[in-house]
Amino acid sequence: MLFNLSLAFRAVRTNLLRSILTILIIGLGIMALVGILTSIEVINAALTSNFSEMGANTFQITNVILKQKRGKGGHGVELSWNSGKEISYDEARAFKERYQLPGQVSIQLRTGGMATAVYNDKKTNPNLSIFGTDDAYFHISATKLSAGRSFSPYELEAGSPVCVLGSGVVSKLFKGKARDAIGKTISLGPAKIRVVGVAESKGGNMMMNTDNAVFLPLEAARSLYGGGSYVINVAVPDVKQKPLAMDEAEGLFRSIRKLPLGTAPDFSVNQNDSLASMLIDNLSTVRWAALIVGLITLLGSVIGLMNIMLVSVAERTREIGISKALGAKSSVIKGQFLTESILISLLGGALGVVLGILTGNAVGLAFKVGFIMPWIWIGAGFALCTLVGILSGIYPALKASRLDPIVALRYE
Repeated sequence: MLFNLSLAFRAVRTNLLRSILTILIIGLGIMALVGILTSIEVINAALTSNFSEMGANTFQITNVILKQKRGKGGHGVELSWNSGKEISYDEARAFKERYQLPGQVSIQLRTGGMATAVYNDKKTNPNLSIFGTDDAYFHISATKLSAGRSFSPYELEAGSPVCVLGSGVVSKLFKGKARDAIGKTISLGPAKIRVVGVAESKGGNMMMNTDNAVFLPLEAARSLYGGGSYVINVAVPDVKQKPLAMDEAEGLFRSIRKLPLGTAPDFSVNQNDSLASMLIDNLSTVRWAALIVGLITLLGSVIGLMNIMLVSVAERTREIGISKALGAKSSVIKGQFLTESILISLLGGALGVVLGILTGNAVGLAFKVGFIMPWIWIGAGFALCTLVGILSGIYPALKASRLDPIVALRYE
């Protein structure tokens, strides 16, 4: 085995340019496969993290209705968003007062449109989200403060002009220095708002970006911006109680809206982890596309590597004849060329795996996800390369092993 490996490395060095080109072809195929699949793993991790950031024991009542259905032919998953009847302030208050199960209920107001915050000569882009929150929101949403404090009971009741800024807003207005923002007064349109706290960075997802947001007391948001879309957040003390709590919440809110029995609800009760699972399922089409791209590229690699091995057999016909004349068996000649083919394929696979992991994790930088090692796809990549090496080398190896030594010795 070691003798075959030394001969294989010598053959690679002898035909260096040809070997490098073949390794690159195989490497690109594996890079496409591992890179796309690693990107999907990164996106999965980002979705799971972002949608589960409020905790596994929470759910929301919202007017956004998410529907999931199978695509054409039963393949893939299609997601569609429908807007039901907006939740009013009175309905949200009625739910909070009448909800009887153990847990916490928070009312959140998402105001329509986007806003711009101004401090001295600095201002943000006109894309800030304004949220009105009550006393329970920061606890339920697991929002921690990097500086300052949350709203006091008096500020919540009186609707005082105070706010908690997201970390992205602080980066724009105060160069990321959270403590410098405390006590300063910013402008939101004509309103002057005093900063009392800065939230830690939590990143964003397809639903919202809390880093690029300004949080106001609920009554202050109502007086400044009027109506909007209210969201009810519920946290239960034990995750095992969540299914029962969700059923109770849906029944209670149907009662508040006086919906007749048998009619479809014009609101939805969503839990973050199930929403993430639905979105992750929708990536199955991308995963299949990655496999097809990778396999097509590897098919080209098989053809290219087989061609190189056949050329190698032709070039080394006299060498094969000498080996056979000295007593080398056909199985030794066969193993020699098969080892060379597998070696070239595995070198290409190693290059492709490294490039694929780096490419996939480059996507993770945008999602702020830690470095991911897709061990399953790494193993699959090397297994495919071994298969490519065997398929590409078996025919040239058989051809070399069947050469007549007398004919081979006469070859020039």
